[in-house]
Amino acid sequence: MKILIVGGVAGGASTAARLRRLDEHAEIIIFERGKNISFANCGIPYYAGGVIQEREKLEILTPQKIKELLNIDARVEIEVVKINRNKKSVIVKDLKTGQEYEESYDKLVLSPGANPVKPPLKGIESKKIFTIRNLDDADKIKKIIEEEKFICRGSIYTELGLPEIDSDYLKSNDMSSLKTAKAAVIGAGFIGLEIAENLVHLGIEVTIIEMSPQIINNADPEIAAQLQNHMKEKGVDILLEEAVESFSEGNKLEINLKSGKTLEVDFAVLAIGVKPENKLALEAGLEIGKLGGIKVNEYLQTLDPDIYALGDAIEVKDFVSGNDSLIPLAGPANMQGRIVAENICGINTRYESTQGTAILKLFDLTFGMSGNNEKQLKRNGISYQKVYAHSFSHAEYYPNAYPITIKLLFSPENGKILGTQVIGREGVDKRTDVIAMAIKLGGSVRDLIDAELAYAPPFGSAKDPVNIAGMIAENMLTGKVKPIFWDEIDKINNEFFILDVRADEDFKKVSGSLENTYRIPLEQVRNRLSEIPTNKKVFVYCAKGLKSYFASRILVQNGFQEVYSLNGGYLTLKHTLANKENKALPAG
Repeated sequence: MKILIVGGVAGGASTAARLRRLDEHAEIIIFERGKNISFANCGIPYYAGGVIQEREKLEILTPQKIKELLNIDARVEIEVVKINRNKKSVIVKDLKTGQEYEESYDKLVLSPGANPVKPPLKGIESKKIFTIRNLDDADKIKKIIEEEKFICRGSIYTELGLPEIDSDYLKSNDMSSLKTAKAAVIGAGFIGLEIAENLVHLGIEVTIIEMSPQIINNADPEIAAQLQNHMKEKGVDILLEEAVESFSEGNKLEINLKSGKTLEVDFAVLAIGVKPENKLALEAGLEIGKLGGIKVNEYLQTLDPDIYALGDAIEVKDFVSGNDSLIPLAGPANMQGRIVAENICGINTRYESTQGTAILKLFDLTFGMSGNNEKQLKRNGISYQKVYAHSFSHAEYYPNAYPITIKLLFSPENGKILGTQVIGREGVDKRTDVIAMAIKLGGSVRDLIDAELAYAPPFGSAKDPVNIAGMIAENMLTGKVKPIFWDEIDKINNEFFILDVRADEDFKKVSGSLENTYRIPLEQVRNRLSEIPTNKKVFVYCAKGLKSYFASRILVQNGFQEVYSLNGGYLTLKHTLANKENKALPAG
């Protein structure tokens, strides 16, 4: 059997490797139009920023190595330009020589990936505007930084071989000749934020330009607000609901915005997003979905049973909604590669859906997610309930316990988990993965309560944040608490008695209050019930939502009829308020 694979990197390379393990005698050829057959593209921002210094570490497999290890013919700088389905062959072009030739196949695998979105704006072809798709793109960014000799700030510069600004340098050099680089990152998705962080680490002043009212559209606004506040704290300028009109180039790159403003920067990075590479499939008459991805069945076959497709180029089923979706992630691409290989070799294996589990490091914070967010659930008409759980990364009494927030979305009918977003400094990956697996297995909030997770003071708590999130959700499901959320504060009117149950130390940690608030610390509520009117609804809040829940239980069991608690506490509300006011707020 002769199998041709179009595209290497994650999907194509994993397909080839699995094919060889299943069939020692198959003829396997990979065509890759880039210079690297398989590289860690998720590491590119960190290579551009100098965190990863050796380029070779990102080159996972060279053509020579894949030949020696797996007896696979890997051809780089070769582009497949046409598929002849009737002849079961492809026309390929050698990008070094320009020559074309034909190659036959028994099975064809399309793993062309996705291309960075590059809108047709005036001046966008400037050499000072970069995309982030491969190692060559990262090399270009590194080259402009090194050639321009921008001001260096920190030890990373000596590691990169760049001039360090020290006292001797200042004595022997005219400071007026030194330049602090300014860069714009256009787009505030995962890649945009990762490259922004790495540019800041290089001492570059960064402005992010984003059309949406928030960064990371896959996050809900109150979660994104925490990341935005943290970035502002790190000195990043964020322009939301702003778009680029055109570019012009002189000594600097001028970015003309639709608002009428103009930014002058040394260079810009386009990170608007990606779109599936579907040209080859489209010209071959294969079906393309409404979202632009190649349509495949559960076995990852196109409408031609001898042609498979996978990775960023295809449309997948969203795990929660069942709708068609584009989810360009390395994990699913590797998984799909394994499944394609098994189906080619006669092992019938289904790829059912993608739940979009992802994680992002952003300076001192980490953001993780899985399943659907609140915006997706609303758009798909799926009923849901939500809770926020503010806990600590490990036992609070053990040194360096950091706050961690879990947002949990679940069905109000049966508590089935629909999605999660987790944010904090440490332990985010662990909690995201645990809940992601619960989602995959169709678990409910009760399963989170019952989850028996590894515990010792340096690693977690006897009641892990995952357990706590499940408990809060179950309390809501069973009617033990009536929640009001940060985005429902406008419902609080003169029909409510507003009660703050924070003690002084809680107030110092999370300061600020709602208007017309009456404060009784939780520890005094039982003895001061007479101060709370019985002819009004009672709205209780605290710093994080725990003490207000305790207080609401006291009030309900003492005859108060309508008692509501601010889920997530004033902390969740404060992050969103600080973000609206464009203020930096330390992230705990």
